[in-house]
Amino acid sequence: MVLSHGGEPRRSARPVARRTAEQVLDLAPDEESREAGRALGSRGSWSGVGHGGPGVMWGVCAGGDSAPCRTAVESNELAYTCSCAAVKSPCMHALGLLLVASGTPVPARAEEPPPWAAQWLADRRGRAAAESPPAPAAAAASASRAAAARRAERRAERITGGAQELDQRLTDLLRGGLAATDRPGHGLWEETAARMVDAQAPGLANRVRELGSVPASGPGWPTRLLEECALLHLLDSAWLGLDRLPGPLAATVRRRVGLTASPEGPALRDHWLVLAQYDTPDGRIVTRRVWLYGGDSGRTALLLSYGAPGRAPADALPVGAVIDAEVTPYPGGGGLRAELGARFGEPVVTTAPPPGGTTADAVAAYGHALRDDPWLDAWPVTLRDVIPAPSGDGWQLVGAADGSALPVAASALSRPGLWKLVALSGGNPVTVFGECGHRGFDPLAAWRPETSDGVGPSVAMALI
Repeated sequence: MVLSHGGEPRRSARPVARRTAEQVLDLAPDEESREAGRALGSRGSWSGVGHGGPGVMWGVCAGGDSAPCRTAVESNELAYTCSCAAVKSPCMHALGLLLVASGTPVPARAEEPPPWAAQWLADRRGRAAAESPPAPAAAAASASRAAAARRAERRAERITGGAQELDQRLTDLLRGGLAATDRPGHGLWEETAARMVDAQAPGLANRVRELGSVPASGPGWPTRLLEECALLHLLDSAWLGLDRLPGPLAATVRRRVGLTASPEGPALRDHWLVLAQYDTPDGRIVTRRVWLYGGDSGRTALLLSYGAPGRAPADALPVGAVIDAEVTPYPGGGGLRAELGARFGEPVVTTAPPPGGTTADAVAAYGHALRDDPWLDAWPVTLRDVIPAPSGDGWQLVGAADGSALPVAASALSRPGLWKLVALSGGNPVTVFGECGHRGFDPLAAWRPETSDGVGPSVAMALI
């Protein structure tokens, strides 16, 4: 190390652990400073001398007619400070004390420096810490974060390329007409889905594959296909303009194209009623959905877990039970999805239903949710005092009070849960929880109240 003009060390090719008198005097800016420093290089020229460890020394040098000069040095790194007004660097006082330090044995233990020397040493340690490289663990964590950011940026670029290609393919499809899409062997959808997989946008790929099943869905399929193409165009356009969207909607778009997110925000502790639980195949994996209702907060939460091929998903909870637990929400998606956290105590079984509303309330709730997530297929709602009744080729749930009706989704007509609901009702009003969407209402659980004569007890039943 060599001294800088500010008295702090500069890096040299090779550090020196212990300096000789000649090495110290070689630092003198001129011959006059060299001789003056040599004259102060004895212990007798200094008072209040102390040692702060190997190479660290401080002292006060009488200045004749001027005020005494307070000087501190670090001989191993050739750093110094002095209260004199000399313009030469190093000054004669620093050279003299460095000479004293170079010839003084290392003390057995460090002494407590005076305040002015302690401040200089503390400042040096602070600058050294700021300039030193980060600790290995911190450096590794920083490198890991930087690598993750680069991967996320590269993936976003690939998704953007896929969205641009998808937008062009939808434009070409509509320009050429929808009639050709129902021809046997038409491979537009699978080819396009494969391109979205290559772009690392599984959400876009899944929606493209769903388009392939629309032409075989029966009469009126061109209208439904046009609607789904419009929603898909809205999604890839939203991704391409992601930076202009508000935060919650941007989070929903990221989730819809297939980017994963982590739960964020404070955990919410509540007494959660397990409303429903069901598994659905999703390619090679199985997705488990568990619906919860917070008795204190009035909030509905969705737990999602996934099972690898041949393995059941986690988070199996008994329907109708109440658990005292914490959940942490995920961003976007209308705030429904959450992660189950700590549990407190054992589940308690109950037959009490959650509060519900009318069929009109259910449709309004779904419409409100579409403002936050335009690609939402259904929204969780509870219908109070409804009676299942046949309607043409299907079924509907009719409000006992106002006679308003909500059709049962076609996907539920072939499940045994519908007949469980009919048997549970027996023509009387029941409370039903399910998912309300543009395809109708899909019942998932039901509660029958106790009869007015007290003969029949209240009953809770899972419908799926």
